[in-house]
Amino acid sequence: MAYEIDKPEEQWRAELTPQEYHVLREAGTERAFTGEYTDSKTVGVYSCRACGAELFRSETKFESHCGWPSFYDPADSSAVELLEDRSHGMARTEVRCTRCGSHLGHVFAGEGYPTPTDQRYCINSISLRLTPEEG
Repeated sequence: MAYEIDKPEEQWRAELTPQEYHVLREAGTERAFTGEYTDSKTVGVYSCRACGAELFRSETKFESHCGWPSFYDPADSSAVELLEDRSHGMARTEVRCTRCGSHLGHVFAGEGYPTPTDQRYCINSISLRLTPEEG
């Protein structure tokens, strides 16, 4: 897929920290319960740390106790793309930013959380940047 923001990997490496690059550009995962937004209750907008595209809103964030921020729906269905991921011997659905193709995390369905969509977008904190709502 062609992305609106398409940079050479050298440029991504220069713009992101080594940890951000590993997760966003190499589909890595931060350790559970270590991300800055895992337990955040701040009201605001979560954007892609690589390109700034709006991805999720705090109203859809919920407590899943899985170790990463969880959302039941993206801010806009076209904000994320879903790809089959068969790495690590598992069948999962990868979540990427549609604007720059950066890896965000995975989405799971049918786990029984009391949310309107019965989906859990399990997203790495390091893939996101929270802009608090002004109030």
